[in-house]
Amino acid sequence: ILSGTETVFSNQGNMKLYWVLLGVLLSFGGLSLGEKGLDFPEYDGKDRVHDLNVKNFKSIMKKYDVMVVYYHEHVGDNRAAQRQFEMEELALELAAQVLEDLDDEDIGFGLVDEKKDNIVAKKLDFDEVDSIYVFTEDEVIEYDGELAADTLVEFIYDVLEDPVEFIENEREIRAFENIEEEIKLVGYFKNEKSDQYVEYEDAAEEFHPFIRFFATFDSKVAKKLDLKMNEVDFYEPFMDEPVVIPGKPYSEEELVEFIEDHDSSRVTAVLCDFPSDGFEFLEVVKEVAKDNTDNPDLSILWIDPDDFPLLVPYWEKTFDIDLSSPQFGVVDTDDGDSVWMDIDDEDDLPTPDELEDWIEDVLEGDIDPDEDDDDDDDDDDDDDDDDDDDDDDDDDDDDDDDDDDDDDDDDDDDDDDDDDDDDDDDDDDDDDDDDDD
Repeated sequence: ILSGTETVFSNQGNMKLYWVLLGVLLSFGGLSLGEKGLDFPEYDGKDRVHDLNVKNFKSIMKKYDVMVVYYHEHVGDNRAAQRQFEMEELALELAAQVLEDLDDEDIGFGLVDEKKDNIVAKKLDFDEVDSIYVFTEDEVIEYDGELAADTLVEFIYDVLEDPVEFIENEREIRAFENIEEEIKLVGYFKNEKSDQYVEYEDAAEEFHPFIRFFATFDSKVAKKLDLKMNEVDFYEPFMDEPVVIPGKPYSEEELVEFIEDHDSSRVTAVLCDFPSDGFEFLEVVKEVAKDNTDNPDLSILWIDPDDFPLLVPYWEKTFDIDLSSPQFGVVDTDDGDSVWMDIDDEDDLPTPDELEDWIEDVLEGDIDPDEDDDDDDDDDDDDDDDDDDDDDDDDDDDDDDDDDDDDDDDDDDDDDDDDDDDDDDDDDDDDDDDDDD
């Protein structure tokens, strides 16, 4: 699942460009659900996904603790669209089969057609076609990830987890500290019934399952994490030191506002296993992120192409890059123009200082994706000039051919005249001979 944020870079004057810094790593083979121990079966052919309509949607949704609804485009008669929808429906059926035997929760799956079931869509406040909405007891969570059975099942498992995880011992402290690649928060409270904890839990529900919230009620654990009573620490990805959220005790609204203002992470990573060069490159990026943790104009998005195999050819063609080695670049999201750091040798990756200098050049406008457009324009001009030259040459050749044709015609005319003269002379001689006779 790709996570990350677009960041606004302010340039000279009032002009603002939208950029995304991309750290793209070669395909590394991430973990699958099978490797995590989940037994993913073959589809058994049983229909479990409901077609929701005005008459049945309320009764069906009441039957389940959690309802997963796919709001999809109207398929129509297009064969390609029909095949695509069949694949999507199969993914939902397989996910429903896997989750059917959960002990604690009954999970249902449904389909809403944007054209045939538009009344249902309005009643359920669906506003984005081709999205999956997960209805729980208290929340409606929109899922925008890949429509694949394994990814969807993993997401629903996350949804079923409690919004706040408790840290109670040394082992759980180490597990908390080992979470590097995502935003996390931790708070210290008197107990689960305290007003401060209730506000914290309500805030956690707003971001669940996308941001992880932790809490402890143990003074020894709080001391290890350097937490004071009713205090909440905010950790950005790959940052060793947290930001203490100011203004305790907090209300739910204050916590939500702070998180929304600070969730533009410096590095967002989705890598599980990576070989030596990938690990080295990630360490370089982490160093740059740490040095720029207070820079609001910098956000780095880390992508593992192995999580998006169908997009690899598109990325390579669109950005003119080779994803068999690490790549680092800047993309202008307004028009898709991009510029990529020149990494000549994948065994000789840039140092943190070199990478930071390159990023600084980007922020200052010394490196601009639009420069590639200028090069393309120059190439187009050269092509036009070549075409003009070719046209001129063709015209000259045509003129020469015309002249040659004219000369040939003149020669033919002269030859014809000479032949006529000879014929006339012969006729005259014949007449003279007749007279003599």
